[in-house]
Amino acid sequence: MKNKSHQIDMLHGSLLDKILIFAMPLAFSMVLQQLFNSADVAVVGRFDSPQAMAAVGSNGAAINLMVNLFVGLSIGANVVVAKYIGKNEFSKIHDAVHTSISIALISSVLLLIWGLSVARPLLTLMNTPADIIDLAVVYFRIYFLGMPFIMLYNFGSAILRSKGDSNRPLWSLAIGGVVNVILNLIFVIGFKLSVVGVAIATVISNVVSASMIVYFLIREEAPFKFNFKELTLKKIYAVQILKIGLPAGLQGMLFSISNVTIQTAINSLGSYASAGSAAALNFDFLTYYFVAAFTQAAVTFTSQNFSAGNFERCKKVFNLTMLAGLATTGTACLICAVWRTGILSLYTVNPEVLSYAEIRMLHAVAFLWMCNIYEVPGGVLRGMGYSTLPTVIILLGCCVLRIIWVYTVFAFYKDFAILMNVYPVSWAITSVATLIAYFYIRRRTHFKII
Repeated sequence: MKNKSHQIDMLHGSLLDKILIFAMPLAFSMVLQQLFNSADVAVVGRFDSPQAMAAVGSNGAAINLMVNLFVGLSIGANVVVAKYIGKNEFSKIHDAVHTSISIALISSVLLLIWGLSVARPLLTLMNTPADIIDLAVVYFRIYFLGMPFIMLYNFGSAILRSKGDSNRPLWSLAIGGVVNVILNLIFVIGFKLSVVGVAIATVISNVVSASMIVYFLIREEAPFKFNFKELTLKKIYAVQILKIGLPAGLQGMLFSISNVTIQTAINSLGSYASAGSAAALNFDFLTYYFVAAFTQAAVTFTSQNFSAGNFERCKKVFNLTMLAGLATTGTACLICAVWRTGILSLYTVNPEVLSYAEIRMLHAVAFLWMCNIYEVPGGVLRGMGYSTLPTVIILLGCCVLRIIWVYTVFAFYKDFAILMNVYPVSWAITSVATLIAYFYIRRRTHFKII
């Protein structure tokens, strides 16, 4: 392999510095990706109306319902390419890269058709308040017009990250994020386009980010170099990507189903509850992305080292990603809890909306550091090739339990704070179960208990 620029040697030398070099740009990349939607919510919340804010914010769970399924497949692309790097089988990387991009394009077409077709029925099913549903449908449909670019960005970034390059995906999103914020202000304040304006701005920003990632891949040297004329869909690579990525995608999709159920419960409390939850949900996402970044580091570093037979090094990857994830996420959670009023005022100054937002910050966001305890071991298991087991555990602990909570505990009390308590309860139960599974599998694969 000729080109070693933008690459991290995950198989040799120190680990903590390399994990941080990999994970922190990735965390900021995902934060910026979320800021696309956050900027939409903030601009319409401050310069339009609570109804427009609720229309944009309440779309998140519905949009993620299917998007997470296919974005999860990009984890499969990451693991497959990283595996061939760990095995020094560089001749197979070319076809794996081009198969990954083919899956991205096919996924985007399916998502585009789905999004345009189900927007109103899905949002109606979610009890979206009557005063915001028309605006919500418009945002949903315009957002899905940008789906080909969202998929290209996610799969292309996964390929780059498989070799340790998390910086260029960060810069791609940074530039796209700046474009998004500028266009939001122009379209909403200047042209009074409200929800339509922020939706169009989001699509354009996704085009910018995806175009940069594709440009980087085209400029790569073999075997990572991408060429549209060489797109392929080889069964051997597609099956491997699906085997790892589909369970991860299903996990994301099932998470979204539980979140849709929770959002439906929130919507039943009115548009102010929807708007307040939407404001705080941005910090839920922003905080969680530090969890996701170190989980992705666990997946990638484990995949390469496990394929190379470096089992002791895999133990260290687990320890370091867990500790770093807890430290960074815990700090973010503390900031959100202590300074909640000030940072939430960036999204709204409506006192009723703020009251709901602060409840979510204290009952859910403040405890989000707990997600590391099940996500990191789940990521290590996926890097080892065990993708189904963590998916089943998380399905039961974080999805089924939440749905049961909505139809039992919340149905009895009908209180927003009680509804938000489902998050720390489900995180605690899932963490215990995932850790037990991780240590059991580790013993079976030549690991020793720490």
